[in-house]
Amino acid sequence: MDKSEENDAKQKKEEREKMLSHGFAKTRKSLIARLDNWEDQRTWDDFYQTYWRLIYSVGLKSGLRSEEAFDCVQETILSIAKQSKKKMYDPEQGSFKTWLMNMTRWRINDQFRKRKKDTAMSAGFEADDGRKTAIIDRVEDPKGDTLDRLWDVEWKQNLAEAALDKVKGQVSPKQYQIFDYYVVKQWDAKKVQDLLGVSMAQVYLAKHRVGSVLKKEIAKLEKE
Repeated sequence: MDKSEENDAKQKKEEREKMLSHGFAKTRKSLIARLDNWEDQRTWDDFYQTYWRLIYSVGLKSGLRSEEAFDCVQETILSIAKQSKKKMYDPEQGSFKTWLMNMTRWRINDQFRKRKKDTAMSAGFEADDGRKTAIIDRVEDPKGDTLDRLWDVEWKQNLAEAALDKVKGQVSPKQYQIFDYYVVKQWDAKKVQDLLGVSMAQVYLAKHRVGSVLKKEIAKLEKE
């Protein structure tokens, strides 16, 4: 990859991160506003911070557009909040992971139905609907395992990312930056050393210290 391609890739990444940041803030603000009279908003804000990426990513990979996926995030968490208020979730009936997957599945289906209704009279509907229906059929099919497999992969990745977010506030910025380059991005230790102006010992120390905190946060999230 030449310099111009690297710059293009970097620019696209920055644009995507900016778009995600905007969508995250907008959805979070709207969600909290709709929980205005509910108890313990901080708990739901933390829940949103922990699981929004998971729901958003699964929504996208199921065929939703970005705005639809963000709507799916908000509606899924609102549905969970309502059910939790009524104590409708029973741990003895299944894991929280499966329950959250099903809640997300239903909201994804809602978005497809909304899209179908909104675009029923538009030109080219049949071609678009044929492509999207194939996806939603696989999502809705109780005998299929498409969403189940997707959910497992995204669940593990989201758990790690949510834990990393929590780790940032518990270690120094320098140590986290070293860990991010060396462990998360898997840069060569010498490259990290040269770029950040640190010793090799600092690289390995950051890997150990931040890694230890990360393991504790992942274990805590799994337990919760």
